[in-house]
Amino acid sequence: MGILQDLLKDIPLPKMAKVKLHFDDQKIENIDKALDEKLQHQHIVQKIKPGMEIAIAVGSRGMDRLAEITALTVQQLKDMGAKPFIVPSMGSHGGATAEGQREVLAHLGVTEERVKAEIRSSMEVLKLGELPNGLPVYIDKYASLADGIVVINRIKPHTAFRGPVESGIMKMISIGLGKQKGAEACHQLGFKYMAENVPAMAKMMMEKTPILFGVATLENAFDKVSRIEVLAAEEIEVKEPELQALAKKLLPKLFFDQLDVLVIDEIGKNISGDGMDPNITGRYPTPYAHGGPDVNKMVVLDLTPETEGNANGVGTADFTTQRLVDKMNLEFTYANGLTSTVVAPTKIATTLANDKEAIQAAIKTCNILDFSKVKMVRIKNTLEIGEIEVSEALLEQIAQHPQMEQCSDLFEPYFNENGNLA
Repeated sequence: MGILQDLLKDIPLPKMAKVKLHFDDQKIENIDKALDEKLQHQHIVQKIKPGMEIAIAVGSRGMDRLAEITALTVQQLKDMGAKPFIVPSMGSHGGATAEGQREVLAHLGVTEERVKAEIRSSMEVLKLGELPNGLPVYIDKYASLADGIVVINRIKPHTAFRGPVESGIMKMISIGLGKQKGAEACHQLGFKYMAENVPAMAKMMMEKTPILFGVATLENAFDKVSRIEVLAAEEIEVKEPELQALAKKLLPKLFFDQLDVLVIDEIGKNISGDGMDPNITGRYPTPYAHGGPDVNKMVVLDLTPETEGNANGVGTADFTTQRLVDKMNLEFTYANGLTSTVVAPTKIATTLANDKEAIQAAIKTCNILDFSKVKMVRIKNTLEIGEIEVSEALLEQIAQHPQMEQCSDLFEPYFNENGNLA
């Protein structure tokens, strides 16, 4: 037996119970009708002239019904006599290459066949100017040549900074449409100033380019579209902060103030830009955001197949497994940190041989006297928290909480012959 196994062999694993979390699940069933109504508003229709070439900026990972919303927007613009095309708008994602960004769109279901519009992908950008603080402002080359630009994105809280505008239409304009150079510029001064730089860059872009409107969605706690809005360019600055405040209220959450150990089965870029949503875990990649539970030790066990080896976020955890590390693509992972300038999440957490040892290590180091009373929660990932597992020490809290419901008896966690959770 090795030194680590010897240190961990007597650490007890708690009995667990399954628990349901109840959130508001109201969603839009007929997205065609809802979007059609918004696009038919006179102040939107009057912006479209027959024959206009219109660039539609698309590229938000994990956005519910993205391909459908994109296809509907394309069709509406065609019906108004315009000639829409798609521009991948995702900063540096897809390995910061034109082909890589086209592939990311395909992963999201946005293909030329599906949305019935040409995709023009390039990493070339045009410099529009500079902010008073010297930050350069860029725009995608193809979008810069268009007669009009439309942006599609969901509005939600960011994972690394707080401000009236976080993730949404203005971020899609400033960072998405700015491609790798724009993302790099916006991140260069760090997340401390992101809350002012994102809207300032977006405002300059709206002044200097023909941005027509943004299609914005809000999602419920189950990541389904609960509201869709079409914001004319002149409305974005006023209305986006209101929608951002609403998005925060819709966010799902773990209803605990403090946890000794949080175990997350999988992380990945398809789950969150940070691998796991810090708004759920309470662990943020920067000191400029806050919220969620106070977690003493966090364990991540595996990567999603969709993340293709990008393990951004693993460094936010305290412990991980050898199998996760074996799946890491270091180039993809480190590129993330080099662009965002936040490199702590791309470090490799303390790595144990398997799930059992990683969880035991977290329990051993979570600073409690009686390990049998560990307050531990296990989730599949931060997108799916409708059903979780909790340790025995938390059951009293569950019984008293109106949005939590125990739905199984206590059971011993089962590990296979490799020491991994089955």
